[in-house]
Amino acid sequence: MPRTPIWKSISQTLETEISARHYGPGDQLPTEAALSARFDVNRHTVRRALAEMAERGIVQSRRGSGVYVSENPATYPISKRVRFHQNIKAAGQFPQKRVLRLETRAADAKEAEALRISKGDALHVYEGLSLAEGKPIAWFQSLFPAERFAALPEILNEVSSVTEALRRCGVDDYTRAETRLTAVAATSVQAVHLQVREGAPLLRSTALNVDPDLCPVEFGITFFVSDRVVLTVTPD
Repeated sequence: MPRTPIWKSISQTLETEISARHYGPGDQLPTEAALSARFDVNRHTVRRALAEMAERGIVQSRRGSGVYVSENPATYPISKRVRFHQNIKAAGQFPQKRVLRLETRAADAKEAEALRISKGDALHVYEGLSLAEGKPIAWFQSLFPAERFAALPEILNEVSSVTEALRRCGVDDYTRAETRLTAVAATSVQAVHLQVREGAPLLRSTALNVDPDLCPVEFGITFFVSDRVVLTVTPD
């Protein structure tokens, strides 16, 4: 009876452990040296096992970092109404937000133009992380005109949902007026927050939301981790 190649036995063992959630999506596998010692083989054998698993999409190799269990990306529709909590729940995952900054400051020229206020006017800055199943999928910064939404910071300290916060401020509905998507590399600060390596690919979304009278209510920039979310554009 033909003997199963050792590299294949290694890949089968690791796949079984991944299926049993010993290693979850996004987790780093032990190093080649550690796996070589565990299975009493040379690194070439371990490397072949990992390469075979990568070909089947079970793991991903990140240069200079290691080998990681492939993520289960959340589907995130970009449409007329973009709602974080609804999108993540629809993908079968648990949504959360972690606040990094909530302050009021003067608007610069670009921000003022987007929100149709004057340069130097006050705006609220809501910055944080969007998480799915406890894993950061995006870093966001949302800007709101402070004169119109004076109570917004206090409300956002109580609820993390922008939709609910705006509803409490009298905006029952808002829609996406514009979205621009760009591929960028993670900065060192973003890498720490998003738990990726510096220079990892991110998708930057720059968006403007307006109320039913087409008056701007939110100008936002979001950086999505490219392998943790699938952005889908839905026709209106």
